[in-house]
Amino acid sequence: MSSENSRKFSPLAIVGMSCLFPKADDLQAYWANIKNGVDAITPIPLGSHWNAADYFDADPKSPDHTYAQRGGFLSPVNFNPMEFGIAPKDIEATDTSQLLSLVAAQRALADAGYAVGNTAGGHVVNTAGGNPGRTFDRERTSVILGVTGALELVIPLGARLGHPHWRRALKDAGVEADVAEDVVQRISDSYVGWQENSFPGLLGNVAAGRIANRLDLGGTNCVVDAACASSLAAIHLAGLELSAGLSDMVITGGVDTFNDIFMYMCFSKTPALSPTGDSKPFDRDCDGTVLGEGIGVLVLKRLADAERDGDRIYAVIKGMGSSSDGRSSAIYAPRAGGQKLAIERAYVSAGVTPASLGLLEAHGTGTKVGDATELSALTEVFRTTTGVGTSNSGDVEQPWCALGSVKSQIGHTKAAAGVAGVIKAALALHQKILPPTIKVSQPLEGAVPGRSPFYINTRKRPWLPSVSHPRRAGVSALGFGGTNFHCVLEEHRAGKPAVDWDGDVEIVAFSSERIDDLKAQIAGLQTDASWLDFRRAAHASRRQFQRTAGYRLVMVAASHSDRASLKDSALAMLAKHPEKTSWTAPSGIAFGSGKEPGKLGALFPGQGS
Repeated sequence: MSSENSRKFSPLAIVGMSCLFPKADDLQAYWANIKNGVDAITPIPLGSHWNAADYFDADPKSPDHTYAQRGGFLSPVNFNPMEFGIAPKDIEATDTSQLLSLVAAQRALADAGYAVGNTAGGHVVNTAGGNPGRTFDRERTSVILGVTGALELVIPLGARLGHPHWRRALKDAGVEADVAEDVVQRISDSYVGWQENSFPGLLGNVAAGRIANRLDLGGTNCVVDAACASSLAAIHLAGLELSAGLSDMVITGGVDTFNDIFMYMCFSKTPALSPTGDSKPFDRDCDGTVLGEGIGVLVLKRLADAERDGDRIYAVIKGMGSSSDGRSSAIYAPRAGGQKLAIERAYVSAGVTPASLGLLEAHGTGTKVGDATELSALTEVFRTTTGVGTSNSGDVEQPWCALGSVKSQIGHTKAAAGVAGVIKAALALHQKILPPTIKVSQPLEGAVPGRSPFYINTRKRPWLPSVSHPRRAGVSALGFGGTNFHCVLEEHRAGKPAVDWDGDVEIVAFSSERIDDLKAQIAGLQTDASWLDFRRAAHASRRQFQRTAGYRLVMVAASHSDRASLKDSALAMLAKHPEKTSWTAPSGIAFGSGKEPGKLGALFPGQGS
């Protein structure tokens, strides 16, 4: 990419986002986990994935076995097919990636403030949350997603076709024909069956096509496969589409829910997985990556259009760079020279210098060769293109850029890995916070302060402003086959737009003119619901709360709280003190009665409150 061609990149605005990642059912939960350093890596879930007892062997060379039994996995999602006009009978034949991509795209549009429902006669007839949102030109809205190859459904469907081999093996073993046929049928029944909708249900491109179909969008719809760089490749193509004026809005990002035993086998026999079950990016003791799954979706517009339309802008994409490694020792071996090209092109495209970066979200898989190669490429670009911050010996006098990787928390989400990093960086810019990278105890030599432009940020810190430039971040994604992408982001406004409330703590509010009705409302609270459903119930309760009602009670619940005990305590306190007009409990409950409005006050009690 020459500098002349690079200048054609139009700044893009991220106006909507949504995601599903391990231990994060939505965008707010994902950001809470990132900034609080939550480790979302767990053992293989029983029932929903594969049985580690069937396939685990600590010996990496054991045929048809994996030496890994941990990863990052999505929580079950309540999916209503009728909401999207999908017949329930078609669900079994439709890959999870397609269905959850539809959910994520709808949420991202809603987050951007746009109408998300299906349309009829130009009018929105089915919208989320009862809020129709703003209208937009659906014919000039595109869908470009990063998806790797065929989807997970192809594995069980293909497995059914082994029946000739099963029959021959049973016959050769002397099994009687009727018994053999019963065995073949039992094996077949353990896999999902073929039906009319199986073909579109297993195709990666239909993940984008289904979104365009169900949300009635008329722009480009396609997917791009760049292996583990797929989502940044999709964002790159989305930027080109917007820069060329072919679309006015693009739904983009990446999807990867493919974490079955087949995928584990692929990475085990490379081998690239961590035998200890933890991804430790840029740590001296890193021993491999950990697989994750997830979906990340962005809504992009040209920056000038977003500002004209009054959109909320999370961050600005200033530039993108891409490259290939060219000839190397192996098709899957990373090459620093190739990565360096993509990074340099990104900063030429953005028209900024790496010296202005405060955060670098690296590919950072936790593999020894991969991390060392990536750090070498980054360091060379940052040192040679800045011309500042180095002593006569070449050592860096003061590192200025926080280096990290969200893979330490959610694992390597493959086709969704790049967008996972972009969402992290965009929220960091939006909220002015430098988020931590976990599981790093001894940084690689290239990330040791005094020898590098980078430092590993291991705790949440405020992102202080600079007098010379806006806050900026870079995001890298690299893929098998020697494909490299780098993205440069910038804050839209220097000021923090709002309180950084991520939904990790909820206030549940009840009010009524009758004390018995208040107790009934509290008793009806579903404390065993998922945190996402509980948050929705809390939001609804706050909207219905009447501060002038005769009886009022609020409860404060965190995602890790014992909600059942909190509810029981509230009911017990009401029964124990029927005569009191007001009381509070240290567990996070407050009760008040009477209609005299009180004065509003702020309390700062100290002691870590």
